[in-house]
Amino acid sequence: MPLNQDQQTEIAALRQVSTPTRRATVPALEEILYEALPVLDHGFVRVIDYMGDDAAVVQAARVSYGRGTKKVSEDKGLIQYLMRHRHSTPFEMCEIKFHVKLPIFVARQWIRHRTANVNEISARYSILDNEFYIPAPAQLAAQSSANRQGRGTVLEGDEAKRVMDLLRDDAERAYGHYTELLNEDEAGQVVDPARSGLARELARMNLSLNFYTQWYWKTDLHNFMHFLSLRADPHAQYEIRVYADAMLGVLDRWCPATAEAFRQYRMGGAHLSAKGLDVVRRLLAGETVTQEESGLGKREWTELMATLGR
Repeated sequence: MPLNQDQQTEIAALRQVSTPTRRATVPALEEILYEALPVLDHGFVRVIDYMGDDAAVVQAARVSYGRGTKKVSEDKGLIQYLMRHRHSTPFEMCEIKFHVKLPIFVARQWIRHRTANVNEISARYSILDNEFYIPAPAQLAAQSSANRQGRGTVLEGDEAKRVMDLLRDDAERAYGHYTELLNEDEAGQVVDPARSGLARELARMNLSLNFYTQWYWKTDLHNFMHFLSLRADPHAQYEIRVYADAMLGVLDRWCPATAEAFRQYRMGGAHLSAKGLDVVRRLLAGETVTQEESGLGKREWTELMATLGR
């Protein structure tokens, strides 16, 4: 289970508290505030706090117009204009903070997004839970022969069972050795008073990357969307993509006009190089264009043709 009974009780208590405020709030996001949205087998994401909304983006964009200037467009149209022309500063005026529980190997990918504030649980003074990620059978795939960082055919039968058993046995053995080195159980109680345990900062080093860690992750709206554009992409690794998908739903609740523009111009749009744009213009003019004469490499040509549905 992603949450134990104590955690569920704490969250329920937090959700019962309401605080009067003069700042902007978003009812749809308030509905899920503090609530843990399950991801993978033991993970979750939950919104802890946020600042701003669609109106804050518009307010920041219009501050340069000066007092007394009339609206030049509806809020939704302005947000779409900002997204379309990549004016990022107004989106930086909004912030959101998540509590995330995720496998360590996913965290190592996630931390590459360096435009956020992160505070992770420390195994130097805390004992990590005996929770590790085991892929669902549909995600247990062989190495792709065409993509060095992708998956190929899904494993089946005895081969799949062998891999699953190895993953589970290795994780269970690692945690057993972890508690033995510590000489403490999960509750921090000494197991054998007759011997000393290894320091927690050393005992942690034999745990495998599928064990779960937790952190608080705070970022602004602009960088949040950059994270989603990469990690909610179909080419992203499944285990981080499911977190991004859950957070994309949070964006829909938090800033719906921004989310709509983001899906339209970033998630659903395409960026063309100068040579790629030239190919499109020539095709529209009725020319027959080949890869060899386009000036594009084979990979970029293939990507362009896929984008154009040709």
